[in-house]
Amino acid sequence: MAITRDDVLKALSTVTVDRGGTTLPGSGRLSQVVIDAGNRVMFSILVDPSEAERFEPVRREAEGRVLALPGVSSVLASLTSERAPNAPPPGAAPRPSAAPAPPRQGNALPGVRHIVAVASGKGGVGKSTTACNLALGLSAQGLKVGLLDADIYGPSVPKLLGLSGKPRVLEGKTLEPLQAYGLKAMSIGLLIEPESAMIWRGPMVQSAITQMLRDVAWGELDVLIVDMPPGTGDAQLTMAQATPLSGAVIVSTPQDLALIDARRGVTMFRKVSVPILGVIENMATFICPNCGTASAIFGHGGARHEAERLEVPFLGEIPLTMAIRETSDAGRPVVATDPDGPQARIYREIAQKLWANLSGAPAGRAAPRIVIE
Repeated sequence: MAITRDDVLKALSTVTVDRGGTTLPGSGRLSQVVIDAGNRVMFSILVDPSEAERFEPVRREAEGRVLALPGVSSVLASLTSERAPNAPPPGAAPRPSAAPAPPRQGNALPGVRHIVAVASGKGGVGKSTTACNLALGLSAQGLKVGLLDADIYGPSVPKLLGLSGKPRVLEGKTLEPLQAYGLKAMSIGLLIEPESAMIWRGPMVQSAITQMLRDVAWGELDVLIVDMPPGTGDAQLTMAQATPLSGAVIVSTPQDLALIDARRGVTMFRKVSVPILGVIENMATFICPNCGTASAIFGHGGARHEAERLEVPFLGEIPLTMAIRETSDAGRPVVATDPDGPQARIYREIAQKLWANLSGAPAGRAAPRIVIE
């Protein structure tokens, strides 16, 4: 059954936002309603940061009313303080020095002990390659590991693991993850054509990430590694809000430009109470394939120094080598295909440090509630 925007607005017109009976559509706070091909409905409610706690019941009621419509498969309703051009201001004035919203209790993924976000402040630092080999390094310790590609606009996991074909749909519209080298994996790249461009706005990105977490049969896992998109935008905030993250790993190159953005990544996760499990310096040195000489073409030691300055763990350095590049491009990651080689040993050592840090992290930590300022 097709769902129309009018259907959604009619359902939302029964939701009031104040004692005067102002409806949500009539309040000027409702964003554009997005309905995708799978009858997933997405919208946001404009609030001042100081109003977030008061409007959480409104958000839940709005989500429930739309979910009750026949044919709706899922609903993602969020609170935001981002204001579109010419949009009316939120109804109430902000309180000075408003206190942060209290944590919102979230549900852990059944059977998944730890969820770890691998993030970077900017693209081009080798985050996806690192996430893939890090997951394999954890698996080499005898752990049950999954890998979720949350980079909606630039999914890399299918290429890195040599995966193709669409996931099988199980009962209850749950997707069965594909498997490679002992890992369970899921990516938006497995659900679309390889050359498709994901021209999606924030709410659709948020919904896709949430569904790949919740609607996949991950089974029993010790760790689910999430390859995040670069930056500190919707996807990262959605992960921190909707997911009980045990912590985050920040990947950066040594050069100053990358470190500036890495700092932003650390700050963002700290603001939403996600522990920083460690910083990795990728492309720390370039190893010449002919003579074996190491050259610090991006500088060296910058990420280690930054980790010390920010008082977060430093997990290790990964060189820039032909072997890592070639195996990644071929869909044969180096930790799986050359487990005793020097590059694989580096990834495994970093994975051991990460697991040691995770052993002291809370499993299934309650996800914090986020107010976007």
